[in-house]
Amino acid sequence: MKILVVEDETRIAQFIEMGLREQGWQVDVQHRGDEAMAALQNRVYDLAILDIMLPGRDGLSILRQLREQANHVPVILLTARTTLNERIEGLQLGADDYVTKPFYVEELIARIQAVMRRSSGHEQSQRQVGPLVLNLPRREVRVNGREIEMTAREFNLLEYLTRSPGRVYTRTQILERVWDLHFDPSTNIVDVYIQRLRKKIGPEESLIETVRGVGYRIRTDAAEELPQ
Repeated sequence: MKILVVEDETRIAQFIEMGLREQGWQVDVQHRGDEAMAALQNRVYDLAILDIMLPGRDGLSILRQLREQANHVPVILLTARTTLNERIEGLQLGADDYVTKPFYVEELIARIQAVMRRSSGHEQSQRQVGPLVLNLPRREVRVNGREIEMTAREFNLLEYLTRSPGRVYTRTQILERVWDLHFDPSTNIVDVYIQRLRKKIGPEESLIETVRGVGYRIRTDAAEELPQ
């Protein structure tokens, strides 16, 4: 799971980051609201922990813009304020939970787990694109009922691409989400793994489309053309 922590107080941000990394989660940290908004628009996160009082722009305005743009990333708000109106406003804007400072990191972790359980409860355990079927809990892939063996990284890449069929994912986004790497212009690891997936799923170009100069996407129309 990849989490964005947005907190302008360095000590608190480090405290949160350490606790979340101990859970095995990937963590990015931003200290300004404007920079956090840019990160949320250009990268894919599983959850955001968002302080309300921030330099650059405040957390509630970030949350409002995310929801207006139909970005439904789960958001937990942090604040030192305890007024009822502020809590209500945050929840009405689409926050998934609310934590008041000071807090124990164990409480924050429990709330993250609860939010993710609620989010996953709305997702199907099985994802299908044409004859391609992913069983997410079992991490199994089948094409026309035939099971295809995949490495953990291959499955993660395919699962990521099939989240939004038709959407173009850049190589940078794929590197950050699947490999937890920042962009390296000298690496062709994404292209290598795409070729592996195409070879296993077959035939080439029928499902995973190259968008020249940008990245890759799952072609929903081509998915129906895979041989039955």
